[in-house]
Amino acid sequence: MSIRGVMGLVTVLLAIVTTRAAPTTAPAPDNRPNILLAIADDWSSPHASILGDPVVKTPTFDRVAREGVLFTRSFCAAPTCSASRASILTGQAPHRLESGADLWSYLPAKFPVYTNMLERAGYYVGFERKGWGPGQLGDRKRNPAGRHFNNFEEFLASVPPGKPFCYWFGSHDPHRPYRLGQGAESGMDSAKVIVPPYLPDTRETRGDILDYYFAVERYDRDTGHILDLLQKAGKLDNTIVVMTGDNGWPFPRAKANAYEVSSHVPLAVRWPARANGGRRVDELVSLTDLAPTFLEAGGLKPTRAMTGQSILPLIVAQSEAGAKPRAAIFVERERHANVRQGDLGYPIRAIRTDRYLLIRNFRPDLWPAGDPVMWKAVGPFGDIDPGPTKETLLSRQLDPGFSDLFRLACAKRPAEELYDLQKDPYAMHNVADTTEYRDAQHDLRKQLDDWMNKTADPRAKLGGNYDAFDHYPYYGGAATNWKAPAKEAQTMPSATK
Repeated sequence: MSIRGVMGLVTVLLAIVTTRAAPTTAPAPDNRPNILLAIADDWSSPHASILGDPVVKTPTFDRVAREGVLFTRSFCAAPTCSASRASILTGQAPHRLESGADLWSYLPAKFPVYTNMLERAGYYVGFERKGWGPGQLGDRKRNPAGRHFNNFEEFLASVPPGKPFCYWFGSHDPHRPYRLGQGAESGMDSAKVIVPPYLPDTRETRGDILDYYFAVERYDRDTGHILDLLQKAGKLDNTIVVMTGDNGWPFPRAKANAYEVSSHVPLAVRWPARANGGRRVDELVSLTDLAPTFLEAGGLKPTRAMTGQSILPLIVAQSEAGAKPRAAIFVERERHANVRQGDLGYPIRAIRTDRYLLIRNFRPDLWPAGDPVMWKAVGPFGDIDPGPTKETLLSRQLDPGFSDLFRLACAKRPAEELYDLQKDPYAMHNVADTTEYRDAQHDLRKQLDDWMNKTADPRAKLGGNYDAFDHYPYYGGAATNWKAPAKEAQTMPSATK
């Protein structure tokens, strides 16, 4: 065959190979669900209109709950931002995450997060505003919540065609500080506010709560805007929408404690492609359950290290296909703000069942809300965020009608607390070591011990003597500019009376 003939044959063969290799149709779209987590910062239950609050208006949350599933007993794993968010991302109890259990530290890269796992499986991943944190990245190259975007419009425009996405909308609301009076200026009626019995019922407190409500409503509106964009893009119905908060509201005896108001957060999930709407689920769930749930929805298996369990069967109303209903959930905390001499935290483990709340305080010698004089961060009793309600308690701590509330928020506490939530929903009357509750207390202790051992809690054996959490770095800006308190500053004796 001539050279011209050979070249012609090669051309024909190349054409055949190219034709066979080229796809005849566009790649099949990936039909796995999109995932949107809209997480508020310091939002407690029941502060949503669908949950019965008479003042705050949350139409977006109400819509997600009406068209999806409303979880009535959902709890964060830790009542502090960094640890709660770390547990959400990893699906693990905070005590398993080393420095990830502390506020303003870092989440080591050796602990896998669901966002990275989904990204490796083909998801397009991003976040805006507050992702994991506050803290520093440490040995991670980016925030554990994903790649940062300025807003959802920017993210949505960058999602490759046919690719499922996973997005973390981390609102800064309703975290303090608030502009004083903005709630009242918006038209909210302070007379309709339900002031819980652990707070002083004053004009200042009612105004403070209205300002908090104003921020809750802003979070709700911002999330609503994202849902509108998804609706216009035709992506809403195959998106798992989750609305929740990372921990309890920023008021005395709430956030940074282990009481009901510290950890009980709103939770609603909408996914019309799989889940029928209009259902209420009363089973105990933990936000550590979100990571295994998202992984399962995305076609992946939760890791063996995860202590959370998928609630996908509850979402799609197939509970018989999933894990058995929980008998209890667990809440814990290590160092919140750096507010105790020696950089000490206030370690707690707690168990919450249908009826009871048992709290174990490992260092009852310490001040639960922080030292009465400033140590490095925030101010006196620095685990309570500054605001008008805190100022009222501190300035009137000796006044009749206020002293008992001040002690509830700030005084030293016994090594163990027990509350009968059926009789005492705000957990104000400690019944530990009473004859009536002796058997219940013994049973709860055993359940808590078993859980600590099963999850390899370092405090299971060493208790208050385990001090590693006190020595992890604290990167809070307030600590950088700290000066030692004056020598004459003394602890407030009224706090122990």
